[in-house]
Amino acid sequence: MVQPVLSIKSLVVEIPTRKGVLRPVDQVSYDIFPGEILGIVGESGAGKSMTGNAVIGLLERPARIVSGNVLLSGNPIHNLSASEFRKIRGKKIGMIFQDPLTSLNPLLTVGEQLVETIIEHLAVSKKEAQERAIAALEEVGIPAARERIGSYPHEFSGGMRQRVVIALALCAEPDLVIADEPTTALDVSVQAQIIALLKRLCRERGVGVMLVTHDMGVIAEAADRVAVMYAGRLAELGAVRDVLTAPKHPYTYGLMGSTPLASRGLKRLKQIPGSMPRLGALPEGCAFSPRCDFAQEVCKTGSSPFIADEDAQAACWFPLQHTKLRSSK
Repeated sequence: MVQPVLSIKSLVVEIPTRKGVLRPVDQVSYDIFPGEILGIVGESGAGKSMTGNAVIGLLERPARIVSGNVLLSGNPIHNLSASEFRKIRGKKIGMIFQDPLTSLNPLLTVGEQLVETIIEHLAVSKKEAQERAIAALEEVGIPAARERIGSYPHEFSGGMRQRVVIALALCAEPDLVIADEPTTALDVSVQAQIIALLKRLCRERGVGVMLVTHDMGVIAEAADRVAVMYAGRLAELGAVRDVLTAPKHPYTYGLMGSTPLASRGLKRLKQIPGSMPRLGALPEGCAFSPRCDFAQEVCKTGSSPFIADEDAQAACWFPLQHTKLRSSK
């Protein structure tokens, strides 16, 4: 059996406040395998980015991991110190942020930033690092890479800057890449190019990817599997085709029903009534029950359901069985 690149087991992140303890990540579990892209989707505040920050060791105090395990290629990393995390961040785990302009140092050329990263994590000379940097830019589709390596970030377009960030994330040959909204700041045509590039490089290199986004279109195009999060918890997990066309959780069904395609022919776009509850005011039972058309008494008064294993696709007491969303033709 293939060992997961990343394995998250019952992860809980807490933030102590004066009004109580908040749980932005609550009992989250999933695996990411080599060459696989796992899409993490949900509304703002669902816990998507917080989970990624916990994995890469970038939780801001007072947020902290209080229980659960995070394994990178079978090795626990959830209890590493800040200095120990710095050794694997970049080398074992690469990061692609939403805005490439804030991810890159404006005072250094892209070549200097690539060379610095390569030398920091790989045992190579400066000359070899320079050649690797040029090769990395060529691999992500930067034209005239040998000449452009001396350019500064502001001299690139938005799409080209994001290609540089991808090169920077992959140049130290990591096992895992966390891509947090990597296409949000780009126009649609450039988004498609970046998604295609990310898919190709991950397949060729066997890198696992955690793709965090709120865009269901990006998930459908790029991901192999998808994890749907709601109020810090995992609502549904499964293959992209299964989750997007025959969702089991009412929240996922509502998300897919809110897309323009699903509302085609209607005067108004469908939407899920209400809003996601604040972490400090979660309802009893299932967090989605106040907005759910299918909720029953046990959903509102019982314990909250969780996805315990890969076979349990939806964290729901009454998963949808025969609701098929309309597909495009």
